[in-house]
Amino acid sequence: MMKRKEFMLGAIAGLTFAAAATAGGVIDWPSANAGPVAGFTGRLSPDAGGSGLAFAPPQGAPLSFADIFAQVAPAVVQIDVKTRVAGGQQRFIQIPGLGAVPVPGEEGQGADEEGATALGAGSGFFVAANGYIVTNNHVVAEATEITVKLADGRELEARLVGRDEDTDLAVIKVDGTDFPFVSFEEAAQPRVGDWVIAVGNPFGLGGTATAGIVSAQGRGEVDNNTPYTDYLQIDAAINRGNSGGPTFDIYGRVIGVNSAIYSPTGGSVGIGFAIPASVAKPITDRLMRGETIERGYLGVEIGNVDPFREAMGLPAGTRGALINSVTPGGPADRSGLRYGDVVVAMNGQPILTSSELTRRVGQARAGDTLRLEVLRDGRRQTVNVRSGTRPSQAELQAGRGGEEGAGAPAPAPVGKVVAGLTVAPITPALRQRYEIPAGVNGIVVTQAGRGNAQGFQPGYVIMRARTTAITSVADLETAVQAARAGGGDSLFLLVWTPRGNVPLAYDLPEPE
Repeated sequence: MMKRKEFMLGAIAGLTFAAAATAGGVIDWPSANAGPVAGFTGRLSPDAGGSGLAFAPPQGAPLSFADIFAQVAPAVVQIDVKTRVAGGQQRFIQIPGLGAVPVPGEEGQGADEEGATALGAGSGFFVAANGYIVTNNHVVAEATEITVKLADGRELEARLVGRDEDTDLAVIKVDGTDFPFVSFEEAAQPRVGDWVIAVGNPFGLGGTATAGIVSAQGRGEVDNNTPYTDYLQIDAAINRGNSGGPTFDIYGRVIGVNSAIYSPTGGSVGIGFAIPASVAKPITDRLMRGETIERGYLGVEIGNVDPFREAMGLPAGTRGALINSVTPGGPADRSGLRYGDVVVAMNGQPILTSSELTRRVGQARAGDTLRLEVLRDGRRQTVNVRSGTRPSQAELQAGRGGEEGAGAPAPAPVGKVVAGLTVAPITPALRQRYEIPAGVNGIVVTQAGRGNAQGFQPGYVIMRARTTAITSVADLETAVQAARAGGGDSLFLLVWTPRGNVPLAYDLPEPE
């Protein structure tokens, strides 16, 4: 079992050794339907589906990747950035997931009244002969200076063209023409088991190639900050500094942009993630045209209904997006969407997961009418929502509020014990004591019972049980009785906490 999850591919400072490579113009590499390539000893053979040609290496061993690397490496660059960090004389490295990390054994450099200089590095690749370079947003988002190191040793100043934090993509540009470049491959989707090659700048060591296979597709839950991406999972080793570098197929086409790793140590453990070309190309094309990326917006926090289907008493096979909370004054709130609703369709098309709803809404334009079919109180209803414009990640994070207050006075446990929890109606006194915002309604937990039942704390508010809004202690008792009568051992609850609404399948204790 993985001990912790980290996303830490971005910047790492250090000595940089530029890889020697030939300069050239447009990189020419065969398409999936091309014939044999001069210099290769492998063969091209029809795939089982008859959709084109699939590569078949010699029996027992793969071909060398040297010819492919020689063709694509000139288009891959190292990106060095400078940022400002407040105060102190120590030099720092910016590492996504860890923040500013001090460089061991070094004194700060370039410190002044505005703060110390932080250095970082990542990877990128040319996608046009006139100097456009694709990389990750987290590599360049806070940069005050950007320097690009080419494979032939040249160093060029770059400027930020545009970035999209919701997909972690960015485009920068250097002045010049006739740069070697590579192309995205959108049509030929990589299969699990297909060879891939990652090229980039791990730990400041530019011109590094690693090879592996596509390990999985459709990893949509990798990072909550990039909700519009179903990542490719690859086992080609990628590490800190590989961020923004390309993942190639065996034809030298870009099938992904390296972006994140799972790691309990900070180094590669063979589980890396790349933004697929089908996502990266449309976004970077728009950024290159100078467009701002805007997406539709509901103003809800959502999750999958699958883990709670039985506890909610929903029919087997019910799928959709569970609304955990509704942003006050947002499009969903103005249209009457409620927390606890389960969205099962949008504009007549089924919604199976929360990620699917996020992406479908994101495709809408501000002002579009979104027809949502929801399950509410056991009935299917239609709610029409006029889409807004999605705020930035910083604005969304700010809107979620801070951490739980510390040192709040412990109240005397008033109320009635139901299924191991002491609960009571929300009175003005309890609302003030627990700082429960206006508009949050239900029954308040005043004591969690033995074992701090499933993380409950005094002041949490039970807003829904199964599919019903809770307005009284009796409502919760009825829901518990209904769950037990149906043979269930858990009960779906939607709970307000100071950190946001939380859905859970509450384990029912044995009746006393």
